[in-house]
Amino acid sequence: MQKYLIVGLGNIGEQYANTRHNIGFKVVEEIVARNDAAFSPSNFGEVAQFKFKARPIVVLKPNTYMNLSGDAVRFWLNKENIAIDNLLVITDDLNLPFGTLRMRGKGSDGGHNGLKDIQNKLQTTNYPRLRFGVGNKFLKGQQIDYVLGAWTEEEQLAFQERVKLASDAALSFVFNGLNNTMNLYNGK
Repeated sequence: MQKYLIVGLGNIGEQYANTRHNIGFKVVEEIVARNDAAFSPSNFGEVAQFKFKARPIVVLKPNTYMNLSGDAVRFWLNKENIAIDNLLVITDDLNLPFGTLRMRGKGSDGGHNGLKDIQNKLQTTNYPRLRFGVGNKFLKGQQIDYVLGAWTEEEQLAFQERVKLASDAALSFVFNGLNNTMNLYNGK
């Protein structure tokens, strides 16, 4: 049975825990909790392993900080002998309205430094990713403060439901495949 690697991008440390940039961590934490698994410290981050409908999944929260995520992704793909098509990277996206999901099988980094580092380390842009919209309600030059800022009250009201939907999409990727999952979840 083929293994899958689901990677949630974020930054380690309490000061980043509830920021927009850490949505990848929040989604993979939801996935792991729903499958009665737990994260343990390991190489390049925290890892959880479990089976979903008989498919083995490795879930990773890199501890390399967002902008250096590529080493962690490359290490776990190689260590677990996982095909790049079975990789799913979950990250925030400023170009999508809050909570909107977009899954793609390939694409540019869109200015996202975590994706840029993964692209550089894997030497390809052809890997699946799930983008979680965080919106772009910031003034010019305030992008860093915005992504490292906390969710608004309005966003917090819908937050858990959107995280659950994103975790559903990630698990659908494992069971139903990329194209079916894109048809089911993109734009939701």
